[in-house]
Amino acid sequence: MSILLRYDKGTLLIRGEKPPFGVWDERVQAYRTFGMHYGDIRRWGEGFPPGAFDDQALEPLPAPVLELAEKLRPYQVEAVEQWQRSGMRGVIVLPTAAGKTHVALEAIRAVSRSTLVVVPTLDLVDQWVKKLSDVFKSRVGRIGGGAFQIEPLTVSTYDSALLRAESLGNRFEFLVVDEVHHLPSASFRHIAEMYLAPYRLGLTATYERADLLHQELEALFGGKIFERGYEELTDFLADFSLVKLPVELAPDELTEYESAREVFTNYLRRHRMRFRGPWDFESFIRRSWNPEGREALLSWRKAREIAFNPRAKVEAVRTILSRHRGERTIIFTEETAQAYLLARELLAPCLTYRTEEEERRETLARFKDGRSRILVTSRVLDEGVDVPEASIAIVLSGSGSPRQFRQRLGRILRPGPGKRAVLYEVLSADTTEMGTSRRRKRGMGAVLAATADR
Repeated sequence: MSILLRYDKGTLLIRGEKPPFGVWDERVQAYRTFGMHYGDIRRWGEGFPPGAFDDQALEPLPAPVLELAEKLRPYQVEAVEQWQRSGMRGVIVLPTAAGKTHVALEAIRAVSRSTLVVVPTLDLVDQWVKKLSDVFKSRVGRIGGGAFQIEPLTVSTYDSALLRAESLGNRFEFLVVDEVHHLPSASFRHIAEMYLAPYRLGLTATYERADLLHQELEALFGGKIFERGYEELTDFLADFSLVKLPVELAPDELTEYESAREVFTNYLRRHRMRFRGPWDFESFIRRSWNPEGREALLSWRKAREIAFNPRAKVEAVRTILSRHRGERTIIFTEETAQAYLLARELLAPCLTYRTEEEERRETLARFKDGRSRILVTSRVLDEGVDVPEASIAIVLSGSGSPRQFRQRLGRILRPGPGKRAVLYEVLSADTTEMGTSRRRKRGMGAVLAATADR
């Protein structure tokens, strides 16, 4: 019996015999399965006599001719070799500033097939297009932000790769996904499911997710196959130190904080609520529909705002900046409003999700070439954006996420001659910020130990 394999809007249609993956679709009189099973179906087809397996599914763009002149570090070579041993599928976990892009470039060269690189932001599209063009001396396509140019090497945003999945899912043989921890979400997982690409590489600095959806990456991309942490790469990153700097709330701020905090904690006690994870906080939010719950939510927000924004933090920032005068410094906040307030205080440029694309590019360009030495941001520089010249980070507020802490630390760890990086945590004493700082450092004991040994 002959087998016919065709692509249909993100799925595979198999006619002739029941495949190892798929369900019978009465409408088309064929078995149907996700496109991501293409490699498995092909291997299954190898067991049939010559000519009995007719693969009409994959219609790839021409294979690019690629050469790579960049020299890889030993751990990058090891990562690529482990990925190849894993069937050219899987996720590589390396900290920010450790050169994940260089690993991907070598993997792209090794495969030398039509390749789609998927990234979360337009800034990263720009970075990847430039890097691929410079290294491979090849035209690079771009999808996203109004652009739709397809080449054997193409870079797309997550949103555009998802929107175009039905039409592009059988055009690329290699799928590279940057910041792959975003992929298992309810919508973005369809990128992995609908593209045929038998060769897959995921890149991230932070594999685990609080909702445990990273476990889905095993089926979608091959799971984690290589990982190194900061503590294992100290020879390749800038020397760094972590400094915790508590500041005191002013008497009026402390009074207002304690009053708001008491309303919130009394509500939790009355309803026997405890926060053991993000799902507990979501439950608290859902219960805030009534006046009592609404008051508790507003009180929580008020206490948080006071802890994030005491007047003493601005003075602490001024002190740190005077200590590191002339060094490129990124100041991180959790809230957008706090970022704008601080930027006005310091007369410094500011980047948030509200910043228009042209202004964002100009601001980053000024920071990179030294025309600006200070950059205030909320969350938009937490991951992905390349800011290699920064050596000082000041965290004024943040979540309890170890992922966010690692990403912010990574912003300043790209090496340079004589570079000594410092990350300052400016914390409001006698508030929940102290506990938040401890939570975000959980699981980073080896990093902190490596720091202490320097």
